[in-house]
Amino acid sequence: MIRVLVVDDDYRVARLHAAQVAKVPGYECVGEAHTAAAARTAIARDRPDLLLLDVYLPDEDGISLLRSLREAGEDVDVIIITAARDVATVRAAMRGGAVHYLVKPFGFDQLAEQLAAYRRWRADAESRSLTGITGQTDVDALFATQRGGAPPSSVPGGASARRLPPTMQKVLEAVLAAERPLGAQDVADLIGISRPTAQRYLSELERKGRLTLHLEYGATGRPVNTYRPPRMLS
Repeated sequence: MIRVLVVDDDYRVARLHAAQVAKVPGYECVGEAHTAAAARTAIARDRPDLLLLDVYLPDEDGISLLRSLREAGEDVDVIIITAARDVATVRAAMRGGAVHYLVKPFGFDQLAEQLAAYRRWRADAESRSLTGITGQTDVDALFATQRGGAPPSSVPGGASARRLPPTMQKVLEAVLAAERPLGAQDVADLIGISRPTAQRYLSELERKGRLTLHLEYGATGRPVNTYRPPRMLS
């Protein structure tokens, strides 16, 4: 089992993410921390494999915590989870050694996909630690799985694997053509597919960075997942 520590200053958000982690096969949440100091204590005590680390903490920002963990030689991987969307923060996370960066708000499907990718990467890295790195292809494969993608394609001429399946392409086009964010039912009605199928493709397009998740709150106060182009204004 991969042991996860959730670090977020918001108790409700931390509890939500901890519950989501527990639903992903191969994972267990070993605790929650709401400050950088509490995170350090929990890391030393519980020895997690992975942190879900927020940037905005009351006593120290998450990027600073990430750097200090690397400088101290702590053997723990980090996925940054934050509402920060500026390039400087993303670059700082990358330089600090974060394995991925999830922008809040994100849905369970997106978190589950990234955790599944991380699990594949760990398994691949452990396997290659036994056999050794034989060349650039092995290195490229490790970096690809770390980012949630497939290993580099061997298609002649370097043909890209970016072509989308026909139905997924229709889902993308429906959202791109809309004047407002669309939910799964909206897309299902527009192109004549089931709501679960629409939701599956919307989640995958979000994971690929082709769409952005947008939470809309109705009269009941419960959020509804809708999707929009990445540059569409609120």
